[in-house]
Amino acid sequence: MSSERVLLTRRRFLLTSASALAPLSLLEAGNSAISPWAGPAVVKKVYLGGRPGWPRPDADLEQDRAAVEARLAEIERKYPGRVRFTGGEMVRTPAEMAAWLEQSGDGDVILAFNMVTIVYPMLKTLVESKRPAVMFSQPYAGHDWTHAAAFVQRGACLELIASSDFGELEPYLALFGAIHHLRYSKVLLVSPPAARPAAEDYTRAFGTSFAYPTYLDLKAAYDAVPVEPARRQAEAFIQGAVRVVEPSPEEIVNSFRLYLAIEEVMRREQANAIAIDCLGGFGRGELPAYPCVAFSRLNDAGMYGVCECDLDSAMTQLLVTSFSGVPGFVSDPVFDTSRNEVIHAHCVSATRLRGVGGESFPYAVRTHLEDHKGVSMQVLAPAGGAMTVARFAGAGRMLLSGGEALGNVEDERGCRTKIRTRVPDAHKLLAQWAAPLNTGPAMPGTRDLLHRVVFYGDHTSGIERLGRLTGFQVFHEA
Repeated sequence: MSSERVLLTRRRFLLTSASALAPLSLLEAGNSAISPWAGPAVVKKVYLGGRPGWPRPDADLEQDRAAVEARLAEIERKYPGRVRFTGGEMVRTPAEMAAWLEQSGDGDVILAFNMVTIVYPMLKTLVESKRPAVMFSQPYAGHDWTHAAAFVQRGACLELIASSDFGELEPYLALFGAIHHLRYSKVLLVSPPAARPAAEDYTRAFGTSFAYPTYLDLKAAYDAVPVEPARRQAEAFIQGAVRVVEPSPEEIVNSFRLYLAIEEVMRREQANAIAIDCLGGFGRGELPAYPCVAFSRLNDAGMYGVCECDLDSAMTQLLVTSFSGVPGFVSDPVFDTSRNEVIHAHCVSATRLRGVGGESFPYAVRTHLEDHKGVSMQVLAPAGGAMTVARFAGAGRMLLSGGEALGNVEDERGCRTKIRTRVPDAHKLLAQWAAPLNTGPAMPGTRDLLHRVVFYGDHTSGIERLGRLTGFQVFHEA
């Protein structure tokens, strides 16, 4: 049995995925009592009623509601453990809508059905609550889909479906799961107190919680890890590599001791993500090893390990991985406009780049590039297919672009893992790079201008829909 299998068995709270339906697989894994971020999305149903006129004066709203309830029950049976529909009350006035909202705080998303014409006052009350909501307007249900479309155009936290096919609701289930995932995720941020990132905006926007363990906490957990379990995992790691270039066996064992220490701190904190100021911490002697291998293992398993205590990149990974099932790769991009390419480089990479639970791509064991110390990995990234490049710029903005995966780059310059991508127009992308950040009098920092998170696959539509549902703006950099 591999070391990874032993780890996954022991850590009941770890998210895994073996489902062919990758966008939803993270939501059904794990024990939700231990891993609340892995539970089903709770969708609160509400019916906007009133006096029937249009579509017909003798409309039986209770019969119409029963028909909708039957269709939603079918969806819930089709996706067990991924969505839970609750509520289902009929409201007829703004006051009733406001009271219903007060009592529905446990819901991740609101699913509203307009049953008659002139439900605008109730829809307005819903929109003003700023809760993520979808209005499903069936043909002949009423004319207030027009107001819903207008609210969407004004940036309300609202999506509109106007269809007779309830199958059009199904692509949203993964996005509802992402909203639940962020709401119940816990991120650990490890950095010097003076450099601690401000996370309050993300908590307000998504409900995500944060904690701040210290380097001393990690060191104490590291010291408590027995050497032999770490050595066994290190040996399996070495055997699985295509080659080991610089690191010594002792350095690799130390990396796995840190991995097991991080795992223990996350278990104790009941967290599913950690971001560490790793370069600074290792350079100051506050980290006993680089966490590159630990982060790779976490990302392979559908959890999150993010370097440089980069909060924006961490939250980008939580958002996109939770609905796509694809790990993120935090990168330092390198442009080559002569080839219409961008190379994404970093020393931390998952091996299951096309999906949690999917194929593990080959890797070489290397030192960290910045100082040629410790242990890092060069993952031989695959070619083929679309790429999504994204990063939050604070909780209210997302930078977004795309490209085509051309595969691994062999070059001793730059970070260890390098993914070559072809982009539609490298000159245009370069000219518009990070433009939304460059609006104030102060110059943004290098990391904020530079870092992007790369995901295999085209996840543009999901990001844009989540932006509308949760209230962040998407800026296309090209």
